[in-house]
Amino acid sequence: MPLKAIRPLTRAPLLHVSVQESLRSFISENGLAPGTLLPAESDLANQLGVSRNSLREGIKALESLGVLEARRGVGIFVKAFSFEPLLDNLAYGLGGALRQVEELIEIRRVLEVGMIGKTLAIIGAEDIAELRATVERMGELARRGESFADEDQLFHTLLFRCQNNETFTRLIDIFWLAFYKASDFVNLENSDPVATWRDHAAIVEAVERRDLAEVQRRLDRHYEGISQVITASKLEN
Repeated sequence: MPLKAIRPLTRAPLLHVSVQESLRSFISENGLAPGTLLPAESDLANQLGVSRNSLREGIKALESLGVLEARRGVGIFVKAFSFEPLLDNLAYGLGGALRQVEELIEIRRVLEVGMIGKTLAIIGAEDIAELRATVERMGELARRGESFADEDQLFHTLLFRCQNNETFTRLIDIFWLAFYKASDFVNLENSDPVATWRDHAAIVEAVERRDLAEVQRRLDRHYEGISQVITASKLEN
């Protein structure tokens, strides 16, 4: 079946925005699947009635939104939908605003406590072994008084990896991006790394026993500690 024609632009203001809208409509109306190669730039520019520079501005904007993907020397492709651009912008949009970081922590607390039950039902020995290895590295660093932020992030990723929920995994990453970004503006250093390490070790032990109530209690307590660090930083500033 031949493709429906791309619609010419009808508005002059904000030309790059009009280009984006027209390209979106072209993709939608033709039901173009991810991976579909769009017509050549020269053909698109002619059909839209714009310069190639204006077309490229629109394409770059759609690339940043995850709608299109430009492959040098090959062409422009429709990209599979992903929450990633939205989530990435969320992290950097939060900046150093501690109130928003606090709100994000509360959302994560509810999500992790609520979703941990599924982990207990399906987590395997391999994931538990990786959790234990990560906790051991945290303990070594904690006893030396060193930071273990990377291990902490990995721990929470491993805790939910068995669920294969990519969006939730990205949300976990977003929390850390926002937390690290906020730390550029205020002191969010963990004042008691040994206690934090022990909290994580207790979570692993409860996971291995499949003790849902204890895991939920430990996770909830863990996020109370993070909230206290932020509250203390707010008071100092």
